[in-house]
Amino acid sequence: MNIGNKIKELRKLRGITQEQLANSIGISFQAVSKWENGIALPDITLAPVLASYFGVSMDELFEFNLKEIKAAIDAIVNEAYKFRETDPQKSRAILEAGLKEYPDNDILLNNLLYVLNYSKNPDETVSIASFLIEKTNQVDIKYDALRFLAYAYKVKGDLKSAEAAIEQIPEIYFTKLTEMAYLLEGKPKCEAAEKQKWISFENLIQMMEKLAEYYESEGMKEKAYKEREKALRFIDLVENRAYDSYVKYFNNKIKNSI
Repeated sequence: MNIGNKIKELRKLRGITQEQLANSIGISFQAVSKWENGIALPDITLAPVLASYFGVSMDELFEFNLKEIKAAIDAIVNEAYKFRETDPQKSRAILEAGLKEYPDNDILLNNLLYVLNYSKNPDETVSIASFLIEKTNQVDIKYDALRFLAYAYKVKGDLKSAEAAIEQIPEIYFTKLTEMAYLLEGKPKCEAAEKQKWISFENLIQMMEKLAEYYESEGMKEKAYKEREKALRFIDLVENRAYDSYVKYFNNKIKNSI
């Protein structure tokens, strides 16, 4: 039985460093390093502390199965996702129940951000997003948390903090899907290109609306009108019913500006 490997697996699942674990349970990070490298064993009195910290039983700590935990977390996330749009409160309840079993899990907390209402309670989003940014070693989760943090600060009227948060997200001029479309062949190439096409198109439509909003704020109503008309022509070209809501939105905006 290699308890050091178990501790390392639990630590990585939680997304924390050796230093963070050491600080949380009041020992040196060198001690954690020795455990994980099989040089030394934790004092037996620390076993309950470790089990409590990781949110597992003593049996689970000593007979830990990483694949089972990952599968359990994936199942929680998939169940919560079913209700993300239709019943956010139910989705939240599922994720919070999961967090009782797997405290501070990065993946569960990241999904929780999607069902919190940052418009009504921005402080809750700020708290969870800030915690994730500090503790996670997964860059995708960190950048997602920074995005939510920025929106929550905007709701609070703190645009300086919102900008500081968003500035920490690197500007990337390519995506995995675009590179797959360039590099792959056959069906994988088609699937990647098709997915990226609609992501890019929706981003284009949304940015056209942001431009229109800016023009309106500066009193350039004619430019705003034309930008929205162009957006409608683009939507008409793609002939996709999924964008009917955008058509209704732009038509209302145009009608109200006349």
